[in-house]
Amino acid sequence: MKLRLVLTALLAGSFGAAHAQQTGKPEDTEVWEPVPKVITPGKTSSDAPSDALILFDGKNLDQWVSTDDRTAPAKWTVSNGIMTVKKDAGNIETKRSFTNYQLHLEWRVPANISGTAQARGNSGVFLASLGKGDLGYELQILDSYNNKTYVNGMAGSIYKQLIPLANPTRKPGEWQTYDVIWTAPTFAAGGAMATPARVTVLFNGVLVENNATLLGPTLYIGKPTYQSHGPAPIKLQAHGDKSEPLSFRNIWVRELPAAGQ
Repeated sequence: MKLRLVLTALLAGSFGAAHAQQTGKPEDTEVWEPVPKVITPGKTSSDAPSDALILFDGKNLDQWVSTDDRTAPAKWTVSNGIMTVKKDAGNIETKRSFTNYQLHLEWRVPANISGTAQARGNSGVFLASLGKGDLGYELQILDSYNNKTYVNGMAGSIYKQLIPLANPTRKPGEWQTYDVIWTAPTFAAGGAMATPARVTVLFNGVLVENNATLLGPTLYIGKPTYQSHGPAPIKLQAHGDKSEPLSFRNIWVRELPAAGQ
């Protein structure tokens, strides 16, 4: 009997709290502004929406420059709507710099790819390029279809930092897709890191990085640490391995507001 009375009291209290939350008017919790801007979506999830900046549409490299010399145009090969890495020309990066963004990019390892492990279809997307060479935050590109390597260096990894949640790599010769949400790090007035970089990656439609926190820019050797920086270009890597060069197509980006804006 005592237990029944306790349960009755608890239920009555819960009902009272729920009833209290229902007081007032529905309009009190309606938000009408700011009104989100209207954009036209692409016909498919791969097509750029109306507010996207097209970084590569198969025609030219007008949105890209050489990483080693930003006054020089990018010198990779464009043919039949596809951009192919020219390894002796070095890395390329966008003319424009970005902070937070949504990125869509499609890449393909050639069907005749040779080599093993890291020497097989190696490249990368540096989500924020911090200078010449491989300075920045790298989302790894690699042939990870039946190709064993260290798991924080396979396709879908944040190189040497974050292991992908799955391996949805298609076989060589087929197009692969990255859809990325990049939240840049922020820094205090004195240069100390205030909030770390975060990234979400869909690889061929499969979630492989889920709002993951980065430890800092990519390092091949050692542990990363943050150094203050502002908006940065997006960089594509011309890796020095001897395997056949990769190709890219359909690259676009949407700039996003800072958190809370």
